[in-house]
Amino acid sequence: MKYEDLIFKIPQESATYREDSAFVIQQITAILDARKAANDNKIVINTNLKMGLPLENINKIAGPMIEAWAGEVFAGIRDEANNEYCLINVEAQERLGMADIILQFRKEDSVLTGNIDVKATANDIPNSGKGPNITSFSRIRTAYVKDPDFMFIILSIKHRVYSERNRNTGLVDGVMEVVDYNAYDLKFISDADINYNPALGTGQIQIKDIHYVTYQYRTTWEMCQLLDQKYLHSSRRTIDDFYREATRNQWIKS
Repeated sequence: MKYEDLIFKIPQESATYREDSAFVIQQITAILDARKAANDNKIVINTNLKMGLPLENINKIAGPMIEAWAGEVFAGIRDEANNEYCLINVEAQERLGMADIILQFRKEDSVLTGNIDVKATANDIPNSGKGPNITSFSRIRTAYVKDPDFMFIILSIKHRVYSERNRNTGLVDGVMEVVDYNAYDLKFISDADINYNPALGTGQIQIKDIHYVTYQYRTTWEMCQLLDQKYLHSSRRTIDDFYREATRNQWIKS
């Protein structure tokens, strides 16, 4: 059996997908820009510690805190009627969901849905979160077949953590400050920036270095083919393994 012999279901995205993706990313970035400009980009943790926070380990809890912060930022915008960002819906997803947050924006007469995967990294810790797992191979491959316009956005947020003494209590508060952020559509991340890790289930799609990502525009079908080749080029995967996944997830015609 050869890959070329399989009869695939070929997804066809909308003609406007590329500009729709750019619109969603532009709105996300604008929202975070406004929050940073207002100096409202910090999470303050009140403690009863006198000597300060254990900063060498704080990144273990900073990630989930930053993800929660992002969710609250978007929810706050959604609650503003007729907000300038056209954000109409925000849904936090379950812990094991493919995305962390689903955002919906109104663009003219259509509604655009972005599935947002928030990745928090420490600005002051070398290589922190540099090559994160994004999602499983089979889940994202299936999502693109079911919905050729499936928009999976990686929101990379850099933060720094420091301590400052609370003037009222005399104790030390922890501060997690968002210092930088970038949003990328997974479908358009360059071939060289995408890795495949065969560990865990059907394997994980990874970004080689989330701090330095380049774009390479492609169709949904081209993205599916790229994912397939990443999978098949792994020494731990065979065409028989792929065929089982393709059959189970209905990527090929019966």
